[in-house]
Amino acid sequence: MTASPTHSLPLSSPRAQILVGVALATLMIATRGQHFATIDRLPSASWAIFFLAGALLRPMWMLPLLFVLASLLDIVSLASGTIGDWCLSPAYWALAPAYATLWLAGHFYARIHRDRWTTLPRLALVLAVAALATYVFSGGGFYFFSGRYSDPTLAGFAARIGQYYPRSLGTLAGYVGTAFALLAIVRGAGALRTAQQGARA
Repeated sequence: MTASPTHSLPLSSPRAQILVGVALATLMIATRGQHFATIDRLPSASWAIFFLAGALLRPMWMLPLLFVLASLLDIVSLASGTIGDWCLSPAYWALAPAYATLWLAGHFYARIHRDRWTTLPRLALVLAVAALATYVFSGGGFYFFSGRYSDPTLAGFAARIGQYYPRSLGTLAGYVGTAFALLAIVRGAGALRTAQQGARA
């Protein structure tokens, strides 16, 4: 984020939209599950990918497209035996509203974003609320509806929030912060190049 002009987050040029879409899909392939293209030891970027898709990409069809990609990667990992079927239950479909929440949060943040450091508290607040709502859908759906827990209770779920939410938020914030830092560098380089070209004219 630079200190001067404000920008809306969605990138305007078709070429930029394609590049970002391909980059997000590649990141999904590289970090989700365990399969032939997974990069070991990287935490899943799935939450951040849906948030960034909402913030940076204009086509709404990217939301279902990314969900289909995530599901296919899970199926491939299951079929190859690299993951078990513990997480694949009827509650799997709770991921749909969970990922939609992240996409909507990214879309909302894009409208209030400013290319100034003072926008960081806004981003932090949106990420914190989005991560909590997402965990309620995904973690709550799995806990209450997967059939993996014999006696799910609200108290039991509250304990799981305290255990898993901070890590999920940290991973989300790490990927989103890195993406926005790269975006700021690209935009800064573009602005510098434009200024230099103007000075030569």
